[in-house]
Amino acid sequence: MAGTSARRRASHFCPAMTMPRHLHTSLRLIGSIDSAPALSDVTHMTVAPRPPAACLIGWPAAHSRSPLIHHHWLRKLGIAGGYTIEAVPPEEFAEFVLHLSHHGFVGANITIPHKERALALAAPDTRATAVGAANTLWYEDGKLRATNTDVEGFVDNLDASTPGWDRAEEALVLGAGGSARAVVFGLVERGIERIHLANRSGERAQALAAQFGSRIEPVAWDMIADRLPRAGLLVNTTSLGMSGQGELDIDVGRLPGEAVVSDLVYVPLKTPLLAAAEARGLRTADGLGMLLYQAVRGFELWFGRRPEVTAELRASVEADLART
Repeated sequence: MAGTSARRRASHFCPAMTMPRHLHTSLRLIGSIDSAPALSDVTHMTVAPRPPAACLIGWPAAHSRSPLIHHHWLRKLGIAGGYTIEAVPPEEFAEFVLHLSHHGFVGANITIPHKERALALAAPDTRATAVGAANTLWYEDGKLRATNTDVEGFVDNLDASTPGWDRAEEALVLGAGGSARAVVFGLVERGIERIHLANRSGERAQALAAQFGSRIEPVAWDMIADRLPRAGLLVNTTSLGMSGQGELDIDVGRLPGEAVVSDLVYVPLKTPLLAAAEARGLRTADGLGMLLYQAVRGFELWFGRRPEVTAELRASVEADLART
């Protein structure tokens, strides 16, 4: 395939599919026999189907926790399968995705810079269309489908970490990028009456408001403090507070006492925003939880079993984060 040398595959197959020792031996013996009957036997051998595999497609393919998450579930559920990382440059992305099954995959996760392009190459569901990006691909009745699991990752994480969060009538969302679109879509689905959207670029906030309707109120960045007392839910979708990025200067003391604070950043695991909220006694939901919950549906679509987000899985990913 053209351009294969430009891509690097990080192969991660579940130990459940390791070839047994006796089969290695049998294959060596078959290869050493020249007799006609032996060759005839070989031509009539039935080759076992390859276990299903999915992949993460990005460029560049930086270190990802997705293989760790999916292989944990494969082992726990006793499924022979695999999950690899595929570094695919933009100029090869369409060919790779349109022939995904020929590359040996039953589906894929999509990361930067391909999420918008993936939407145009597959049949998207309502969530992917509304968010304007796809992060999960799978085959259904032979057709390549696309969705965006960031929506359920965000909502399911809040349900698990802060039950009853959707009793809030108003929410304040910081940022207007792709993650904010997924968050706003989830909040609208869950019936939040008023969503204040603050972004440094007013045009992007206005565009989101135009897309999602009258429930969305664009707010100037310097007016955030005025909206805090009304927000039963505060969500940070920006990179502010992430290691190596700028600080997020928010006075959580202005939030109501029953407010919930969610931060999509997970490096560091406890951001300054979450630390300040916890110090005030507010309930919080971190970015790692969203990362884990957004992976659930893809796994189910590819391997046919719905996995669980457990304390054991979370501890495993936390340990990996601590090493990097």
